[in-house]
Amino acid sequence: MTSRPEDAHGAVEAPGGLDQSCLRHVLGYQLAQANIPVRRIFARNIGEPLQLSPVEFTVISLVAHNADVTHKQLSQALAASAPNVTALLDRLEQRRLLERVRSETDRRSQFIHLTRKGAALARKATEISRTMELDLLRHLSDAERAILFELLQKVARHRRV
Repeated sequence: MTSRPEDAHGAVEAPGGLDQSCLRHVLGYQLAQANIPVRRIFARNIGEPLQLSPVEFTVISLVAHNADVTHKQLSQALAASAPNVTALLDRLEQRRLLERVRSETDRRSQFIHLTRKGAALARKATEISRTMELDLLRHLSDAERAILFELLQKVARHRRV
């Protein structure tokens, strides 16, 4: 990805030849534009070969790295409704990637655990995810990459749950 030159007024020519500087201050627009190549990279490296959507990758990663995850915790982490998370978990369970295990101390509660197949897929996806975006971010220094991730995490932490 190459950067596009700015003209004397700070206008940046973008895809389609349009001056998009009028949207430079709109965070959602900038995130959406940055997400275009990110989604392509994800699809090419994880989505298509491993048959995982971004949200499925997120769920198996969270379950792999957190013991005794609950439905409610996933709903909060994903900022998704309980019915949507249930449907997502049902799909992953049908693929035999995870299982729901009833709590021994609270029969109303269920924990979500990865199956052996799910854990292997999570390991493989995590390994791929560690390097898949390097080319996209190569024009940023290590410090700039760290700042980018730190700022995005800071914005995300202040969402309303």
